[in-house]
Amino acid sequence: MLSNLRNILKVPDLRNKIIFTLVVIAIYQLGTYAPVPGVSFAAVQKLVNLSKNSGILGFLDLFSGGALTRMSVFGLGIMPYITSSIIIQLLATVIPKFEEWRDQGPAGQKKLTQVTRYLTVTLALMQSTGLAYAFHNGGAGFFTTSSSVDLFPHFDIGHVAFFVLTMTAGTAFVMWLGELITQRGIGQGMSILIFANVVAFIVPGGHGILAEGGDVKFIAFIALAVALMVAIVAMELGQRRIPVTFAKRVVGRQVYGGQSTYVPLKVNQAGVIPVIFATSILYFPVLLSNIVPSVALRSWINSNLTPTSMVYIGMYSILIFGFTFFYATVTFDPYQNADVIRKQGGYIPGIRPGRPTETYLAKTLNRITFPGALFLVVVAVAPSLLLALWHINTFPFAGTTLLIAAGVALETMKQVDSQLMMRNYDGFLRQ
Repeated sequence: MLSNLRNILKVPDLRNKIIFTLVVIAIYQLGTYAPVPGVSFAAVQKLVNLSKNSGILGFLDLFSGGALTRMSVFGLGIMPYITSSIIIQLLATVIPKFEEWRDQGPAGQKKLTQVTRYLTVTLALMQSTGLAYAFHNGGAGFFTTSSSVDLFPHFDIGHVAFFVLTMTAGTAFVMWLGELITQRGIGQGMSILIFANVVAFIVPGGHGILAEGGDVKFIAFIALAVALMVAIVAMELGQRRIPVTFAKRVVGRQVYGGQSTYVPLKVNQAGVIPVIFATSILYFPVLLSNIVPSVALRSWINSNLTPTSMVYIGMYSILIFGFTFFYATVTFDPYQNADVIRKQGGYIPGIRPGRPTETYLAKTLNRITFPGALFLVVVAVAPSLLLALWHINTFPFAGTTLLIAAGVALETMKQVDSQLMMRNYDGFLRQ
């Protein structure tokens, strides 16, 4: 490991990218502690204490690095951006214009990214407005107890508008920071910011399990976490290699083709994205309960949409399973890959080019995605089921934390390793 770190320091470009990423993370963490002016500090302190044992609020706080309960300028975090990304990717399958942009390559992707940004700002405006009214009315829908919090000592149009604009501007700034990491840093920007948030909760969450469950349960949980981490690494590195042979062709005096290669299909093709998507989708009912004046709806959400409830775990599992198949198809389109293989004069041994190749790739993708989806579900909900059986509510999102932390760390290490390999240095991952 020390030799690998020395190799990183030897490469100025890679070293600068890592330093830039760390600086952006530090700026983001600083912003999570900058409070929005006009909010009651005493009420914020009460909100922080209530969130420790509050299911859905504590779960949302995980993805903002604690900024939501501190009511900082980055309180919404990256959730509006994730939500808008989900919406755009879903619409790209039904709206012809979005589908056309998706198939145009970098130029079309740039247009979709711009639409995603506008939608992110719109969602941030809506969510910050909902939060303002929700916490002025006691925070209904966020707490599992009868406690209430009023964050606004002066609730009028001016103060609410200033709160909404500040939170929206914070979301836009976080979105810009994430894009900066993607362009000039190392790793995928939004995933790196999520990684920084969830890792910060691991030590406090483990301490809470130790305090609430005792030594025996804490040791059992650590053993389960280590086993899950080993399984996550094995699954992330697992892939199915589909052989592809290219026919020889003569262009002028040069002979091209004739070699064999393979198309790698990961068992977990979607990575940690389905977990993040499922969390974002389950955020909607909480906001809806603050808009719809229905006591029955709020009561049902308070009773069932907590990370340790069986209803929540069931819905969470179904969403993760479904989004895994959806995102696997988005990241690996059988039609496009079959078309690329055909245009390059390649074929899969035993499979005719064109439609049969597309069918074969789709069938293979579904076969290996099924165990990958089940794996994501097990890793995400197994710790929650164990803590629910033990009646421990301190760290109900442990499985999600482990999955995101391990998945993002592995993807980032792969990027570092690929850049080291380009410069003839030994990397982190050895075959």
